[in-house]
Amino acid sequence: MLDYRLRRIEHFRRYPHEVQREQLAVRLSAGRKTAFGRDFALDKVRNYEAFSRAVPAFDYEAFKPYVERMLTGEKSVSAPGRVGFFARSSGTTSDRSKYVPITRHSILWNHTLGMRDVVGLYLDAYPHSKLLKGRTLTLGGMCEREEGNLVGDLSAILLHETARWGSSMRAPKMQTALIPNFDQKIDCIADECASQRITAFAGVPSWNLELMRRVLERTGKKNLLEVWPEMELFMHGGVEFTPYRKAYRELIPSADMHYVETYNASEGFFAVADDPSRDDMLLMLDYGTFYEFRAGDEIVPLEGVEAGKTYAMLITSDNGLWRYEIGDTVTFTSTDPYHIRFAGRTRQFINVFGEELIVENADRALVEACRKTGAVVNEYSVAPLYMDIEHAGAHEWIVEFDVEPDSVERFAEELDVALRAVNSDYDAKRRSTIERQHLTLVERGFFLRWLQARRKNKVPRLVNSRRIADDLHQFMQK
Repeated sequence: MLDYRLRRIEHFRRYPHEVQREQLAVRLSAGRKTAFGRDFALDKVRNYEAFSRAVPAFDYEAFKPYVERMLTGEKSVSAPGRVGFFARSSGTTSDRSKYVPITRHSILWNHTLGMRDVVGLYLDAYPHSKLLKGRTLTLGGMCEREEGNLVGDLSAILLHETARWGSSMRAPKMQTALIPNFDQKIDCIADECASQRITAFAGVPSWNLELMRRVLERTGKKNLLEVWPEMELFMHGGVEFTPYRKAYRELIPSADMHYVETYNASEGFFAVADDPSRDDMLLMLDYGTFYEFRAGDEIVPLEGVEAGKTYAMLITSDNGLWRYEIGDTVTFTSTDPYHIRFAGRTRQFINVFGEELIVENADRALVEACRKTGAVVNEYSVAPLYMDIEHAGAHEWIVEFDVEPDSVERFAEELDVALRAVNSDYDAKRRSTIERQHLTLVERGFFLRWLQARRKNKVPRLVNSRRIADDLHQFMQK
């Protein structure tokens, strides 16, 4: 099975455009049997050019009427049959809940196949690995039944639907993994799994960091290798890993510990780090997804992208999403084969003063400031401080340290220097219209409590308004 998948992956590496045309043909064939297909006359569409003319691009708000029909149990709305799974998230672009449809086919042949490929590519790179001798610790969210649908975090839905055949490879037990209360859940996971043979763990870095700290607290150990000496792999995704890297190296002080990035969003599994010598991910082209990419007003298929450019990603998938802009941006690092880096959210930037600050700038500057001051940052969020008649404009950085810097003032200065070095627009505005950033420090665990209270799973890094920052300040008062 492993050899077969490696051959299939090599096939789409060599013939990416042909594989993507096949994916579109399959999606069109299935779509013709749906209400969406009738609305946009997919029976007359036979190629990409006709497809791009017939079907407009959608964001969530535009596509929501189809989702709402699926939520009521209506069959064959935009995917064949009844869709009974929905990943619920308030996301990072809206304070309202979003419901992303997930078909049973995509659970098996997108999300689950993706995780299998992560393991397969890892074993191919490290043939002497003992990964499969133990279990993978998986920290899931929560899900619940709503009017006949299973609704909740993607991780919880996947655990629920793969429990029967995945239990021999995973820990903890499903009943433990799906405990709704987070504090209770991680206590139970720590107690249940500390004595098990754990060789890997998977999930969002921030949530797993809290779990691993709880494991050390409850076992009295100094690092995770004292608990799980055969630990060798963390399969992470959901957010940029750079701010967490130092904390994990302290938790797991081993040169044999490997970190594999994945791009597994609610809308689909899209990419995986396939080469340990690179810091990007291979775009997975045979997972039931047809990709398009937007730069400005121009939308192109895969064969139209250029290396070095950043694009917003659109998908047409077996989840019943059509030309759907998921809200993420990616940068192509290579087109032979197609490798990408996650570049941020389409709406996560700050450009109130013409500074055009993006998440990649912020992360790079943060790493440099931490390196210079010995700090480790758990989470952060940035918002503008608007100028008025008495004050110049600035950015407010709300920061949660795991390890505080040797000097907060020096950290602020190093962060400012690094931001100016990585972004010339920011540097120009610092010379004219905006002050150095203002730091607001919060205690460890603050952002995790805020996420739980707001039913979010990602901290918005950059927000071009005070919406999130004001809510964080309000939460500080509780």
